[in-house]
Amino acid sequence: MTPPVSAFSELLLVVSYMVGKDRIIFATKEDHETPSSAELVADDPDDPYEEQGLILPNGDINWNCPCLGGMASGPCGEQFKSAFSCFHYSTEEIKGSDCVDQFRAMQECMQKYPDLYPQEDENEEKEKSSKDLEATPMEASAAKEEKGSS
Repeated sequence: MTPPVSAFSELLLVVSYMVGKDRIIFATKEDHETPSSAELVADDPDDPYEEQGLILPNGDINWNCPCLGGMASGPCGEQFKSAFSCFHYSTEEIKGSDCVDQFRAMQECMQKYPDLYPQEDENEEKEKSSKDLEATPMEASAAKEEKGSS
């Protein structure tokens, strides 16, 4: 015997399960008829981290900027912050030339996590460059042939 619809929807109310990192929760029609009691917080126009870009108005680095792609919070986040800060605040004639040690430490850390920080193989890079160079003359000669046949 199938339970009545109302009993079934009450059962769904308590059903929830995890799928990966997400939690799936079933709600009843009645749940959606009741207005939400959640209070929305207005954006603070003085929030120094809200849509400021990489460099804050005071010159500091905005480590929350999405443009950093999470680099500041990964397993090599501290090394990244150290190297990036050094470069940002560098006053050397060749900017960042005083940051070699910090960038080396960051690179060494990233090499420990190749799945998170994949490196392009030098051979692949050379092959890619040579293919690009080979394609250019061929395209140019094809364009000349087209002009000549017109």
